[in-house]
Amino acid sequence: MQFNITKDFIEEIQSLIEVNDSKQLEHILEELHFADIAEIIDELNLEQAVYIVKLLDSEKTSEALMELDEDQRDRVLNALSPKEIAEELEEMDTDDAADILNELPDDIAQEVINEIIDEQHAEDIVDLLRFDENSAGGLMAKELVRVNENWTVTGCVSEMRAQAKNVTRVHSIYVVDNNNKLKGRLSLKDLLTSKESTPIKDVYIPKVDFVTVNTPGEEVSRIMRKYDLEAIPVVDELERLVGRITIDDIVDFITEEAEKDYQLASGISQDVEANDSILELTKARLPWLVLGLLGGIGAAAIMGGFEEIFEKHAVLFFFTPLIAAMAGNVGVQSSAIIVQGIANDDLKGSIGNRLIKEVLLAMLNGVILAILLFAYTYIANGEFVTSIAISISLFAVIIMAGLVGTFVPLALHKRGIDPALATGPFITTSNDIFGILIYFMIAKAIIGI
Repeated sequence: MQFNITKDFIEEIQSLIEVNDSKQLEHILEELHFADIAEIIDELNLEQAVYIVKLLDSEKTSEALMELDEDQRDRVLNALSPKEIAEELEEMDTDDAADILNELPDDIAQEVINEIIDEQHAEDIVDLLRFDENSAGGLMAKELVRVNENWTVTGCVSEMRAQAKNVTRVHSIYVVDNNNKLKGRLSLKDLLTSKESTPIKDVYIPKVDFVTVNTPGEEVSRIMRKYDLEAIPVVDELERLVGRITIDDIVDFITEEAEKDYQLASGISQDVEANDSILELTKARLPWLVLGLLGGIGAAAIMGGFEEIFEKHAVLFFFTPLIAAMAGNVGVQSSAIIVQGIANDDLKGSIGNRLIKEVLLAMLNGVILAILLFAYTYIANGEFVTSIAISISLFAVIIMAGLVGTFVPLALHKRGIDPALATGPFITTSNDIFGILIYFMIAKAIIGI
């Protein structure tokens, strides 16, 4: 059931905290979903937020903590003792607990680990910390249901009941051998319809999609999307089952990656949010603004070198913004398509074939746009040669921008650099400079100055 968090409701919560009416407050909050509690905590000041976290049972607040705004969560965690943080982590899945520990200073994280009562849970969390957070090992949780291929149906059901207590949601039942190597998966239907004495190795499905602990998160998301998987098992280098990745974890990963790519495309070099400090926002934005400034200076310098042509054909000056804008637009369009193709693993063929296709596409678009521009400039100014020069320049610039917009993200991806970098100011600035240079060189050659 959805619950609408209104301003009046928040004020009511704040009033109850102020008068320390914990019973009434607990009565109101205990029926709410953890996502609603997280939304409430985000609206409170630090003291009030900590009051809520300490008041409610860790089973609910642990999930609410994972839904909090990252900055608010950091502030709340810093206000809790290592023992209190450990109590929250004991109620979390291992992957979420590992994410929380990664946000803490090393000395505090070690204290928290020492305070976790369940030693196996603590060991599982620590084991996850050794993996890159953007790999399958860093995304997986240890909680899963596994059965041995040598068990009977009766023994399997008994073991599953015991294991399922620690698993929030059972997506799949995985089958392993005596060495814990992944053998396949078990259908619940086959389990329920088989005789009690039937060995599991006679009914399990040997075909199962899996990833290794070192598989990049992008590849994990591609596999799960391609095969519509709600969960995927993770194996180590010896093909032993070590964890699973669920759809909610991969959706969070995709969302975070999309946000990073969007910021890169917007010319923001660091992961920042609207509520960050002015200094942090400046540090994230300034590098690309400096690049844009240098690009503008470069374009101005190029225009200065063609001052003579301006004096005799001033109309060329008025079309400079148009040429620069078209170069930037075409470059961004081309790079955006390539970046999307890389992200979805849809690109086929070699770089050479992609460039040839982009040239043909740019030529078609360029011819149409050049004819339209020629018609306008000739009607407006009546200068045939000048109109031809401007139109041919636009045609050449479109081809150049398409090639740059295609080649740069492909080259970046091949060198292991995020290709989303190519959809932002980098492409726009470079295409502006090259576009203006090509424009005036072609105009000068055709007009004959």
